[in-house]
Amino acid sequence: MNDIRQLIYNSVGISHENQTKIFVSVLFILFLWLLHLLILRVVFRQTKNIKIRYQWKRTLSLIIPFIGIFLIGAIWLPAFEQFGAFLGLMAAGFAIALKDPLTNIAGWIFILIRKPFVVGDRLQIGKHAGDVIDIRLFQFTILEIGNWIDADQSTGRIIHLPNGKVFTESQANYSTGFEYIWNELQINITFESDWKEAKIILQNTINKHAEYLSKSAEKEIFEASKNFMIYYKHLTPIVYITIKEYGVQLTIRYLCNPRKRRSSENEIWEDILTNLSPRQNIQFAYPTTRFYKYSEGTTEK
Repeated sequence: MNDIRQLIYNSVGISHENQTKIFVSVLFILFLWLLHLLILRVVFRQTKNIKIRYQWKRTLSLIIPFIGIFLIGAIWLPAFEQFGAFLGLMAAGFAIALKDPLTNIAGWIFILIRKPFVVGDRLQIGKHAGDVIDIRLFQFTILEIGNWIDADQSTGRIIHLPNGKVFTESQANYSTGFEYIWNELQINITFESDWKEAKIILQNTINKHAEYLSKSAEKEIFEASKNFMIYYKHLTPIVYITIKEYGVQLTIRYLCNPRKRRSSENEIWEDILTNLSPRQNIQFAYPTTRFYKYSEGTTEK
């Protein structure tokens, strides 16, 4: 062993003391790598829950490197004491050159501590929207929704965003605090239609699909009010009426889960069409142009 050490010293100039430190450092790295693999193997065998597996994997990927840095730093720190001034200058240079990566690290710390969003939340940040599927040291990842797809459904694209965006872009969280959003559907009927009967039909339809959410929403708002100034006077579904240039517009407003917006619209529209189709006194309206002939006193469409 001494001959090997002497050979290394003669070849590359590494002292016996530093050779020992390198060897111990490699052993620590190998041990931590094997420990990481062993824990993950046990977890993956014990559960098939994707969320639990992900949480273990992400937690270990954060804890193991810090343990490694601490252990290896304890070995090498005395050797760096004499280079304190040099390391200070080098650190200042890195801080300037690596402004964006350091901002992303600061953003990562902010996300972990302040928790503006967590994995699983539906988020809009700037012009991008999607479900958060990963949070790492320099970036977080979302599964995109919207864009060319209607009703906030997934496009299938994965978007990686730098953590520093939490300091420069506004964030809209669909999930944290209050887990429901308001959705509206507009139904237009002609001026000649019986709008009172149409309103009753629409109110009964929306009550069937969304009234049960009001109780759950009340509990959600009570919990959210502990952290945010959230207040709603009415949570039950309602139908509003307004006049448009081509008829009467009835607007259904109701609470829904953000991930079920399209499916809820589909079910409600099916019932609306089913309930209004047999009614002869209720007709859907659409933009029209009327011409009046003064000579004949008739109206044409």
